[in-house]
Amino acid sequence: MGTMNRLRENTGVILWILVISFGVIWVLQDSGAFEYAGSPGSDIIVVDGDPVSYEEYNNFLNNQIDAYQQQTGEQVSPQRMDMLRDQVFDALVENKLREHAMEELGITVTDDEVFNLVIGDNPHPIIRRNFGDEQGNIDRELLQSFIDDPAAQQQWIQIEQYLRRERRQQKLNKLISATVRVSEEDVLEEYRKRNFSVDADYVLLRYASLPNDSVEVTERDLRNFYQENRDDYKRQRSYTVEYVHLPKSPTAADSASALESVGRLRSSFAETEDDSTFLAQYGSDRSYTDTFFRRDELDAGVADVVYDVLEPDSIVGPVVVGDLVHLIKIIDVRPAEETVVNARHILIRAPERDTDARAEARQRILDIQERIEEGADFAAMARQFSDDTGSGQRGGDLGWFGPGRMVESFEEAAFGAEPGEIVGPVETRFGYHLIQVQDRADQEVKIVDFAEPLRASSETLTDRQEQLEDLRFYAEESSYEEEANRLELEIQQVEVEADQENIPGIGVSNALMTFLEEADEGDMSDVIELDEQFIVAHVASITPEGYRPFEEVQAEVEPRAYKEKKKEILTQRMEQALAQNDFDGLAQALGTTQQQASDISFSNMTVPGLGRDPVFAGTVLGLDEGEVSDVVASENGVFVARVTQVNTPPPISDTERQQIRQRLQQQRQAQIQRQWIASLREQAEIEDLRRRFQ
Repeated sequence: MGTMNRLRENTGVILWILVISFGVIWVLQDSGAFEYAGSPGSDIIVVDGDPVSYEEYNNFLNNQIDAYQQQTGEQVSPQRMDMLRDQVFDALVENKLREHAMEELGITVTDDEVFNLVIGDNPHPIIRRNFGDEQGNIDRELLQSFIDDPAAQQQWIQIEQYLRRERRQQKLNKLISATVRVSEEDVLEEYRKRNFSVDADYVLLRYASLPNDSVEVTERDLRNFYQENRDDYKRQRSYTVEYVHLPKSPTAADSASALESVGRLRSSFAETEDDSTFLAQYGSDRSYTDTFFRRDELDAGVADVVYDVLEPDSIVGPVVVGDLVHLIKIIDVRPAEETVVNARHILIRAPERDTDARAEARQRILDIQERIEEGADFAAMARQFSDDTGSGQRGGDLGWFGPGRMVESFEEAAFGAEPGEIVGPVETRFGYHLIQVQDRADQEVKIVDFAEPLRASSETLTDRQEQLEDLRFYAEESSYEEEANRLELEIQQVEVEADQENIPGIGVSNALMTFLEEADEGDMSDVIELDEQFIVAHVASITPEGYRPFEEVQAEVEPRAYKEKKKEILTQRMEQALAQNDFDGLAQALGTTQQQASDISFSNMTVPGLGRDPVFAGTVLGLDEGEVSDVVASENGVFVARVTQVNTPPPISDTERQQIRQRLQQQRQAQIQRQWIASLREQAEIEDLRRRFQ
């Protein structure tokens, strides 16, 4: 009886696990997992007149959200949610298309087929897994008892529907896959592509060898090139979008509340004897570790508070570092194997082998050193004069570092100095440095770091969203710009093309793109929630699909037109030289050198002087040994090549033949499936009614 109870309890779970493991969304519709009422007005998708209800869509979306959260351990962000909605939409559309195709093709599954999947000689894995023993034998008595049990009837019906649906889909896939053929010639050609290579000599004239000022390109040439390549300058429908945003960053009140909340854990954190369990129980963002840390191995803010105390059994914090609130327990302190230092520097750069530049750089650093010795502030001098602009903006600060981080001479000077001491000039390959060591640390610490994300409160997020909703409301009566100015919100502007995936300053936002698809000039979006901010967008202008005018693209056309002109000149020069010389005399006639390329294949197309060049590879791989090519123009130059050796692969083995055949079969089957679905979508009438429910 205990076994039966476990089966009853777990059958639904097992069904979902199988559904997810098969990765087949469409099987859920008839499994009983989605029970919905298709009441009028509840449809969210219609495929050739066949509706998908909002309830079905929403149930499956929730299932995908749960799966994502279980897999990642994270909440679904607004922009990730947009992606999941589109994935569910596409999957449900494809589900309908497959169902319609199976109906048209008359694909059915008989009761006998389902019966065989349950109690036949080769039961389905779901049956074998739940009613089989360790040897894989089916306990048919247990199986029959479960089927006959009235309490398990609904679960069993779901399993039968799942088996029927999966079997039907297998038939469809088999029918589609049956159109794929992989011949012996296909296998041998694939084997040859993977293993065949050649060595070649070649003579190359690079376009870069011909200066632009030696080539005449008129405006007529530019316009002719533009007309001949006009398709390269097509533009999609595009939008000039203005938007204002409010970040999701926490307020000072949020930070204070977070510090107070974490601070309440201080006494229990101090008293607990199981730190690992404590971190897990209270959801720490940092996990437990037995590692000892030097000062340079901790986040700077954490290190500051820990190394100010360095007393075992002490609790430090709570303290905000970055986007985390930390409460830290110091477990142990011991001498470090390596000392670390905190230093800042001023660098005057000079090329390593330029004697004059080196001498000038040394004199400049000496002048700076003299000013510091006379009382000038080191940090101010670094900001004003250091060629290391990254650290210079921080007053020359390099932070904490241990051995092995800096070049040898710099490291020797820094680790040999006392805190406060200024050393230099120190010469490295970068130039000359002045170094000031600010502090040293020769201990390391073991800590338990409880960390909790610092986030804006729900009240803060609601307030910011309402601010933007007010802007949108009042802008209807005044103007977008006036309301943004009244609320002291800066208007950002961005150009967005139709179907653009990543929008500068915004990122991926299906919600914004959906708004733009139906927007007219002057329209304003609703408040759009992104991962890190809220925005309201305003369509300032719309540019229809078409060709970018010549005046707009002239700067892009010009270098391409010059290359085309150089291609003509160098091709003609190469052809004339080849007509008067054999291959061995060609390089000398052109005033250049003959070069070599080894082991050129379909997987290795890298050519000295040309880089990765499919044109060169395709040319030489089509030649016989000793054969010379015509003059060929590629992306970076024109060349003539002669194959010096053909590296023929050994005969194919039976094992490799079978592996290649199987791989080609799988690739082509996947490709035909994609093409088939794409064709069905193109021919279908698909209504996307999601905007009804936003």
